[in-house]
Amino acid sequence: MTTVMIVDDSAMIREMVCEHLKKYGMAVVEAVDGEDAMEKIKANIPDLVVTDVVMPRKNGYELCRWLKNEPKTKDVPVIMCTTKSEEFDRYWGMKQGADAYVTKPYNPNELLTTVKQLLGKVKG
Repeated sequence: MTTVMIVDDSAMIREMVCEHLKKYGMAVVEAVDGEDAMEKIKANIPDLVVTDVVMPRKNGYELCRWLKNEPKTKDVPVIMCTTKSEEFDRYWGMKQGADAYVTKPYNPNELLTTVKQLLGKVKG
């Protein structure tokens, strides 16, 4: 089963994204910020990570940089899902190694399509 990690300090956003992905048969792991995500990823590497950018402790940029610099996780696709919608934010997110950048409020179908596309590249 495909496992997706949702990293967001908003419980409401985590719940919405989790429910949407579970409907499509994906297992979901939640983390409240980048630090929490790193601890969980060290124990069990997900197939894909969807992360917010603005979070306490470690932000999404730091998490993405860490994932892409670790040999065991460098190929895990990362989707940044954030309210930071300026062109520079998108540029900076991609520069940190993000594979996709989705702005909030996100369209659930757009996010699902992006998840499926990135998982297809990994598994295909």
